[in-house]
Amino acid sequence: MSKLEVCDPTEVGFDPRRLAAIDEFIASKYLSAGLYPGFTLLVSRGGKVAHLSCQQFNEDAIFRIFSMTKPITSVALLSLYEQGLCKLGDPVSEYIPAFADLRVFEDGTPTNYTTRFPEREMTVQDLLTHTSGLTYGFMGRHPVDAIYRHRGIDRLAGNSLEDMCTLLGDVPLLFSPGTQWSYSVATDVCGRLVEIISGQSLDDFFQQRIFDPLGMADTGFWVDEAKADRLVPNYAEPNLSPFGVPEGAVGKMFEIDDSGPDSVYRSRPDFLSGGGGLVSTVADYHRFTQMLVRGGELDGQRIIGRKTLDYAASNHLPTGDDLASMGQAVFSETNYEGIGFGLGFSVMLNPAKARVTSSPGEYGWGGAASTVFWVDPAEDLTVIGLTQLMPSSAYPIRTELKALVYGALT
Repeated sequence: MSKLEVCDPTEVGFDPRRLAAIDEFIASKYLSAGLYPGFTLLVSRGGKVAHLSCQQFNEDAIFRIFSMTKPITSVALLSLYEQGLCKLGDPVSEYIPAFADLRVFEDGTPTNYTTRFPEREMTVQDLLTHTSGLTYGFMGRHPVDAIYRHRGIDRLAGNSLEDMCTLLGDVPLLFSPGTQWSYSVATDVCGRLVEIISGQSLDDFFQQRIFDPLGMADTGFWVDEAKADRLVPNYAEPNLSPFGVPEGAVGKMFEIDDSGPDSVYRSRPDFLSGGGGLVSTVADYHRFTQMLVRGGELDGQRIIGRKTLDYAASNHLPTGDDLASMGQAVFSETNYEGIGFGLGFSVMLNPAKARVTSSPGEYGWGGAASTVFWVDPAEDLTVIGLTQLMPSSAYPIRTELKALVYGALT
């Protein structure tokens, strides 16, 4: 792997001392205190890397990016949409017959409940915007979440995306599609739509249509033997861990699963999670974000149309308002006031309301192991932060990075 070339930050409008201060902040607050296992930060502007720091990780380290998979899956599905192979208003049941008779949870317990008919069918757009009525079992806030857990819908070892969608057809929705926002397995269903519409497995489609054209050589659903030593361990914060806390780990982050020979990431999984299954490197994800900030094309390889991307990065919430007005708070530390949601990305609507330095139209997302990226077209800026600590709500690093990075602009 060739090293990323870093320019003089002053060439692209950054104060180098303030960029260096970001590393000092992360080291003093998070690394020296043992709160994060390390941190990799990349800041790019005008197509040039202005800052790259890899604290306690190598530059070629491979990370579980979890929900930073979602924008890749969304771009994949939108590339089929712009070819006329599907429409955003299409009922999902046109592609997945099991979704034809979905009902909405009305009242009761996870084992004894009543349902009602939805106000309308779930559409492709509902999946992309997380207004589908689907959920995640780990949310733990509603009886439907418990139904997901009991039926093993999250992370189906030994099963496929097709199997998951079949199971979902027999589980009630949280709400009628389009009426609320709820983070969910919807992007996994988007991955299944990619498979159905393209006639390819999701990993093959990603490889041929996104990874190979962009030169993302280290991104995929698993890590082969030649790269195995580059997959860094994943950790959990004990006070918030959903995994239980091993003896002696109280007050200390502790390693979970999944970088050794028995890791689930060491061979091709049956369940190709379009919602959270990919691993990647800072260099690879930088290629993806550069494609985004350049309007869907990088080095002569067009992945998605400029207008399609502009459309996807606009607010698609049914009310036209922010996420805070559309439903529940989610598990990250961000409050989502002033932030909308597009077709696969969060979208900054009002930085003042969000109480964070940014630009209207900035978009991005993060992953469960405290990873984050954002793209700011107004500033021709992309930022990637990578570590491995679950859950992402443990510390406010994403909000802090916004203040630190924008504070370094001159």
